[in-house]
Amino acid sequence: MAHTNKPLRNASWVVIGALAKHYRKQTPFTQVTLAEHLFIDPETIASMEQGRRLLQPKMAAVLDKLFNTGGALTVALAEVPRRERYPAFAIDFITHERDAQSLFSYENSVIPGLLQTPEYAAAVFGCLYPPLTPEEIEVQTATRLGRQSLLDRKPWPPMMHHIIEQSVLERPVGGKEVLRAQLRHLRELADLSYPGLQIMPMGQGDHAGLDGPMVLLETDDHDQLAYIEGQRVSFLLDDPEEVHPLTLKYGMLRNQALSMEDSKRLLDDLLGES
Repeated sequence: MAHTNKPLRNASWVVIGALAKHYRKQTPFTQVTLAEHLFIDPETIASMEQGRRLLQPKMAAVLDKLFNTGGALTVALAEVPRRERYPAFAIDFITHERDAQSLFSYENSVIPGLLQTPEYAAAVFGCLYPPLTPEEIEVQTATRLGRQSLLDRKPWPPMMHHIIEQSVLERPVGGKEVLRAQLRHLRELADLSYPGLQIMPMGQGDHAGLDGPMVLLETDDHDQLAYIEGQRVSFLLDDPEEVHPLTLKYGMLRNQALSMEDSKRLLDDLLGES
């Protein structure tokens, strides 16, 4: 599977953005004056017109009225397939994730998306830059929570294991109450037979994951994939020569992290319930 270090853009997003730009240019509005009129960041308009962000339904309705398009943007947006409402670089991963036989992840910045509470997920999306509109945050949060149906997949969910840095568990994303509810959710998950959960303690100075997060995934055809995501770029790797070293690295991380029982005890300490 080919991969690139260039940010990918979803074709539907590009078309919708170009259409919005075309209609805007038929009016006196510039990107800046339109942003001022809508009380949003100019970068939000630029991102949408360049296809780096999908136009949202409420915004489409506002622009249709403002640009007198006869509802063209709303109609065009409705034709975007649901699958293509994800960022282009994530589509392949999300497709494989849905049918995965196993899924292992290491995370050093936020709680893994499949384990997030609704409030924590909304807070994470609220931290993005360029900033998302409230509607975009709502849509993105709902989409992420929808992916969590994987945990209830029948006849059985994938084999799952997650390693999370302790620092992530102490960062109050969304505020102390949101974090506490998130920790409570993780503690409840830790008592289930799946997913496996280990914490990388702050006291572990050197370990195998210092160069960033990763997800290892086995498809229903038993192909081994690795997904690596960074700032506006990601890679979905399927070359065994690239995936195998990451698999070995994950094994090292499991040995360096706290055991699952010790991880439960640390969660209890963080919750003040030890």
